[in-house]
Amino acid sequence: MSPTTVLITGATDGLGRWLALRLAASGVGVVLHGRNPARLDETAREIRAEGGREPVGVVRADLADLGQVDRLADEVLGRFPGLDVLVNNAAVGFGEPGGGRELSPDGVELRFAVNYLAGYHLTRRLLPALVAAAPARIVNVASIGQAPIDFADPMLDHGYDGYRAYRQSKLAQIMFTLDLADELNGTGVTANTLHPATLMATSMVREAELTPLSTLHDGGEATLRLIADPNLADISGVYFDQTMAAAPHAQALDPDARRRLRELSQLLVAQALAQPS
Repeated sequence: MSPTTVLITGATDGLGRWLALRLAASGVGVVLHGRNPARLDETAREIRAEGGREPVGVVRADLADLGQVDRLADEVLGRFPGLDVLVNNAAVGFGEPGGGRELSPDGVELRFAVNYLAGYHLTRRLLPALVAAAPARIVNVASIGQAPIDFADPMLDHGYDGYRAYRQSKLAQIMFTLDLADELNGTGVTANTLHPATLMATSMVREAELTPLSTLHDGGEATLRLIADPNLADISGVYFDQTMAAAPHAQALDPDARRRLRELSQLLVAQALAQPS
């Protein structure tokens, strides 16, 4: 596959920025997403400075706010009808050591909101464009760190821990990917997810005061493979640990748990979008 137009969420830092620079250098049309206009401009300037293809677009939204996610989807559908790859990469990390529970503007636990629910809603909104542009791909950047969702307390009102919040949001991404692959079977659109590398040298890892164990290049190459490797054209619904297919947490393989996550996701999105803006 030679991707034509790739939307990368969280393209102004870390893995997203690495991917944007690499794809633009190879001539791919990249749509940069971020929430900070100055950092979006800086990323676009860096692409130009390195001789990469001019970004085909820049879009801004705070993914913690589902209303902004909805407007982002409208903008992408209107401006980039040829979109053939969506990379859901943007994420909030574990938080500062000892940090407390945070909520999104919609009242959703912040890591669940940004790391999972935003990508869930954005993907569902962009599916018509991806199907129309098939062959197309959806790549969800998850993690080897996965924790089961307690459906009695999915927003972690009790016993909050930032690591647990992060890990359950990443498992939710994997569960969504498996559902999506089944739904898209026969459309020419694939959906896969991966743990790109362990503790890459990113601002997220530094914020948590952890020692990096991998480089951005390590995680970037593994993610780029899912975006563009022609040998993966017919592979869908797989969780990769870097470049190797792997078994996710057992909850991801439980159809009833995935059904409960779908119902919870639909409810949270509906409640958020029903609120006055």
